[in-house]
Order: sequence, then C-alpha cells, then structure tokens
Amino acid sequence: MSAAAQTPLSAIDWLGKNSPPVRTGPVLNEPPVSRSAMHPQIDVRPLQAVAAPIGLVPASVTGLPETLWQGSDGADLARLVAAVPVQRLPAMQTLIYTLLLSETLVPETGSEALLLARVDRLMTLGAVEPAQTLLETAGATTSPDRFQRWFDATLLTGEEDKGCAELTRNPTMLPDYGARIYCAVRAGDWQTGALLLEVAHALQLIPEAKLNLLDRFLSPEVFESAPALPAPNAVDPLTFRLYEAIGEPLPTAAMPVAFAAADLRDLAGWKAQLEAAERLTRTGALPPNRLLGLYTERDPAASGGIWDRVQALQRFETALDQGSVAGVEKTLPLVWQAMAEAQLETAFAALFAERLAGLPLEEPAARAIAWRIRLLSPDYEAAAQEPPDSGAQAQFLVALAKGTPAEAPAPNSRAEAIAKGFAADAVLPDKVRIALDGGRLGEAILRAMDYLDRGARGNPVDLSGALAALRLVGLEDMTRRAALQLMLLDRGR
Repeated sequence: MSAAAQTPLSAIDWLGKNSPPVRTGPVLNEPPVSRSAMHPQIDVRPLQAVAAPIGLVPASVTGLPETLWQGSDGADLARLVAAVPVQRLPAMQTLIYTLLLSETLVPETGSEALLLARVDRLMTLGAVEPAQTLLETAGATTSPDRFQRWFDATLLTGEEDKGCAELTRNPTMLPDYGARIYCAVRAGDWQTGALLLEVAHALQLIPEAKLNLLDRFLSPEVFESAPALPAPNAVDPLTFRLYEAIGEPLPTAAMPVAFAAADLRDLAGWKAQLEAAERLTRTGALPPNRLLGLYTERDPAASGGIWDRVQALQRFETALDQGSVAGVEKTLPLVWQAMAEAQLETAFAALFAERLAGLPLEEPAARAIAWRIRLLSPDYEAAAQEPPDSGAQAQFLVALAKGTPAEAPAPNSRAEAIAKGFAADAVLPDKVRIALDGGRLGEAILRAMDYLDRGARGNPVDLSGALAALRLVGLEDMTRRAALQLMLLDRGR
C-alpha cells in the first residue's frame, strides 16, 4: 500500500467537518447493586486503564494509539510539547496537531501538566477553537488553571457569553475582578459591575491601567471627549476585548497568533480578516478552504502587499475555472511567487494541485511549477509518475516521493542526508532510541521532531536520524512529505 493511501486526515481539517461530543459532567461507570451477601470479587487495575481518553480526534482518524503517552512522565512530555519547533515544515505542523488532538489515555504521572501543555501549544499555534473544545471535553471547570485558559479562549472565539455564564455560576474558578466586572456588564447587571469596580479601586485589586480601561467600559459617556488610552505593552484576551468594547480595537498583527482568531469574526474588516487568515494558515491552524473563501470574497480594494496576493490568486482561479491553459500558464508563476513570499505554498497546493494535474500545460516554467505544487500536495505519489524533465533534481524528487531516494543521485548535501534517513541501516538518535526501547511512543515522536528541526538547520546526522525514526514508528507519509518540503520550500536555516 502506498504512503499516501495510509495518510490519516489532518486533525484540523477533520475538526472542521466533525463536531466532537463535549462531556458536560463526570462519566460514571458504577457497577450494579449486588444481589447476594457474598463478598464481591475485586478487580484491581490502574485508574488510567479505565479513564476515558482525552482528545478530539479518534485514533481511527489520527492513526495513533490511545496509549501514545504511556510510559512517560507528563511533566517531561509537557516540556517537549511546549518546546518542539514546527515552524519550518508544514508536515511537522500537521504532526503536532495530530499529537495534541488525538484521543489518548493520560500518562501515569503528570497528566494535568500534559493536558495544560497541549492546550497552551494549541493556543500558541493559533488553534483557539480546538483548545477551547479540548478543555470542554476534559472538563473546563475542574480547576482554576483549566478555567482560566478556557475563559481566555472564549474571549477570542467570540463565545464570551458562554464563558461569562460559567464564571457567574462558578466565581471561585477565576478570582479576577476584571473578568467578573466585564461579565456582569455584558449580562446587563451594571450595578454589580459598578460595585465590583468600586471595590477594586478601593482595595487596589487591579492594576491602574486596567482600572482606567474598566472605568471607560462601565461609563463610556463620561469619557466621550477624553483622549484615547495608550496601547498596552502586554495584552491578555480580556484586555483585548475591553479595548474593542470601548471603541478602541487593538491591531493583532504584532500580537501572538492566537489573537488573530478574533479577527476572523465579521466585526473585523476584510483586510484584517485576510491578514489573520494568512497568519493562521501559516501555522496550520486554519484549513486552506477558509483562506480561499476570504481571498475570493470580493475584489481587491487597493494594490501592494496582501492585495497583490489576492489579485494574483483571483486571476489564477478565474483562468483555472475557465479551463484556459494559456491563462493558467500566464498566471501560475505570479500566484506561486506570491504564495511563496507569504509561506503559503502547501495551503495553495492543497487547494489546487488536483485541478492542475488535469491541465495539459506545455510552457516549461508553468509545467515545472505545477509539478512542484503537486509534490507538495497529498497526491505526491501520482505526481512522481509525471516528472517535467529528466534532470538530477527531478530524478531525486521522483525517487523520494516513492520512498526510495537512494535510487537516484543526490543533487546536494541535504538530499544525501535525506537518502541516508531512508536507508535500512540508518542510525536513530540516542534519545529517540531510548524512548522507543522504553515503549514511550509519544515522547519518541516529539524528540524525533526536534532532531528534524536541527537537521533542517544544517545538521545532516540529525536530519538522517530523525527521518529514520519517523519512518520506524509508522509515519511514512509524514516523513516523505517533510523530506519533500525540505527539498522544495525555502525556509532558511
């Protein structure tokens, strides 16, 4: 069976089509009442063996076992989850989402640290909705740490009414006067909000900058002619929403990518939505179809920057829709250059590779670009059957797409390291080998991802070892896609 045929769905794409059930209370597995006075037989098992797995995407979709984290300490895993670099390769972004969202049993120790690390990494990548839903399935109100993260997520996804309702029911979950004031006013209880603000002023429970912000939130008419507040040095989700509420919205471009999720709402202008969608697509948090929908929503309002990308894509798609080979040959180089500048190549490939495969392109440059696009898509094996030329680069890419890079001469040192990673005698990195020997699959994958990033930055030994490790644990498709991206994408070192 081919590697592409074994490919599990992207976790983010799967979530866009499926709504996982959210547990709203504890799962009780209470045994029936005994019908005799005899001493019952006691079956002793670890709690983890009967606890429901935590995650959003089932193993049948991710291809990963529920025992992914078993054998490792959750605190160690949490550090790896927080630190593993994935920004260079979209394939590694796909893999980290798969790890974070897969339904898995909790580790024997440090389970809470791992759960919070999974949520925090999703937020760092901008996947705010999955982070919110993951907490809801695990139980967002079972601890203050979970609730704080969940409440922040609702503020960014536009579901603050849900977060506020839960805070009203469980005020001890979040001892934050600012949040309680915000929620009281949103619920129409201005008097309670004003009383809490007076207490906060009197007891100095809130920093002065946020007190000034809350004053304007509660009494906007008093500050109608006042100058705008200075932009804060650091922004949390509540501060972000308060500035928005008083009519002084903060631009999200320089903020952590999680804030870009708020710009996907209809409240933001089209340019802000486009910029947010590009940021989130670059981190793999937004399915490419969402970006395409925004790109084609209306005609560009100006020129330069993002508007040139919008125009280039619209002209290309028009030519493609019309079935104009000459039009595609003319517009494809321009749109591909625009996508490369924005580091959106794999998203573009996911959208258009299949349609490009059916066009009889003859112009050499356009034909070569179309082939590279197909190699960056999930259908890379089919693309390998139709190389545009017989050059050394093309021969190696064909062999790599088939999973046998050693069958073609390596055109450069990076290709040589990649070929060694696919060899039968490839040597695993020590830390990965030790984790695998101990049955710690999730830890081994995370460590292999770290070595792969080192390899992408120029260490050939780490590159070969990381590719070998990922193949060994059954991630053949992911390994080939990562290797193809290393050859085809310019991400610097």
